[in-house]
Amino acid sequence: MGTENMSQERLIMELKSGPVTIELRPDLAPNHVARIKELANSGFYDGVAFHRVIAGFMAQGGDPTGTGSGGSELPDLKAEFNEEPHVRGTCSMARTNNPHSANSQFFICFDDARFLDRQYTVWGKVIDGMDHVDAIKKGDGQSGMVKGEPDRIVKMRVADAE
Repeated sequence: MGTENMSQERLIMELKSGPVTIELRPDLAPNHVARIKELANSGFYDGVAFHRVIAGFMAQGGDPTGTGSGGSELPDLKAEFNEEPHVRGTCSMARTNNPHSANSQFFICFDDARFLDRQYTVWGKVIDGMDHVDAIKKGDGQSGMVKGEPDRIVKMRVADAE
């Protein structure tokens, strides 16, 4: 029964090329999932850029300033590191060097990034629309910072909140 409830927790992220469905994992990171849902349903992520995008690695967004140093006005979250691997489609929280600094920024892995395992909080996985994630405009070099106009989240909501 727990699996059925888990599969019903979904986030729909509209990108310019189409919708991305993310299965939420409150069993892994209940506080992070609650935060993502709260921010998504409030419209916080609508129009927010993917400011750091590294080909073959990940796309990072969730900063309303688009600089990589911003977040929501809510307090930072205590880490909920878990055993879920960072593989293609994994959704995980970005943070500073402080493990308890995740706030609103997140990233989606383009490919396996197992060196991140147990150091970042995994909160979901793309289950449909990964081709739209692959289409996000890539940034430059190692920093991955997107020059010019980055791709943005058009709209992001919890599926049952439509």
